[in-house]
Amino acid sequence: MKIIIHGGFFSESSTHLETKIAKQEALKKIASSGFEYLKTHTALETVVFTVSLLEDNPLFNAGIGSQIQSDGKIRMSASLMDGETQKMSGVINIEEVKNPIQVAEKLLSYDDKILGGEGAIQFARENGFNIFSTEIPQRKEEYLAKKQSKGLGTVGCVALDGNGKLAVATSTGGKGFEIPGRISDSATVAGNYANSHCAVSCTGVGEDIVSGAVAAKIVCRVSDGQTIQQAFHKTFNELLPFDGFAGAIGIDQLGNICHQNSHPTMVFASFDGDIYEIFN
Repeated sequence: MKIIIHGGFFSESSTHLETKIAKQEALKKIASSGFEYLKTHTALETVVFTVSLLEDNPLFNAGIGSQIQSDGKIRMSASLMDGETQKMSGVINIEEVKNPIQVAEKLLSYDDKILGGEGAIQFARENGFNIFSTEIPQRKEEYLAKKQSKGLGTVGCVALDGNGKLAVATSTGGKGFEIPGRISDSATVAGNYANSHCAVSCTGVGEDIVSGAVAAKIVCRVSDGQTIQQAFHKTFNELLPFDGFAGAIGIDQLGNICHQNSHPTMVFASFDGDIYEIFN
């Protein structure tokens, strides 16, 4: 059993020691909780559980810590993929929901698996997800003080369970001050992808991740026989011509964990029951 999570890119992590330490400690605790949950649950259930914990922590740009868009509203996106069935579900630009990843999980059993905007909001209400104000004072202050700031935060989790099944979940509050209606990578196969061979979650600039088809490329390359390290390396090399800003975490079916980023500020943690790895 293996689990790895990420908390996105954070420029302040390199300049504010207290923030950096707080995020590292939060990731360590959440990775541990996720691994404990994995002992008695499937990989699919575990990634939803773990990403929900990340969405519940205002340190991270997802759920209650989400960035504010240019019109003053918060819109979130999240997706989930089961490596065994290769079914994906997600929500795009959903509002006033505490845990978008749980709405994505609900959609997994429906024929229409990815919903956006008003349709996603209506589906959430019809299925018992109550209205929840996701705005926190920190994000409001950021929005009012510097409307040109860009957040690069996304959260994600990849898990391999005791039966050798893989799953991945990714959630984001956006980049901040974007044009309403902008689509990130998090609810696409570029940012969140899994099959029986490998599972990958991405963070960074969504447009760059989509242009590089990052998660899907890595998973396909592992499926075609490359090691997970080779697949990561080749895919990130393909971002170089346009200076793609991305980070990714992944696990293959053998339990090999890999992570890479094009800019050294991705915050992530992995845990296999014995050893933690905490970075940035």
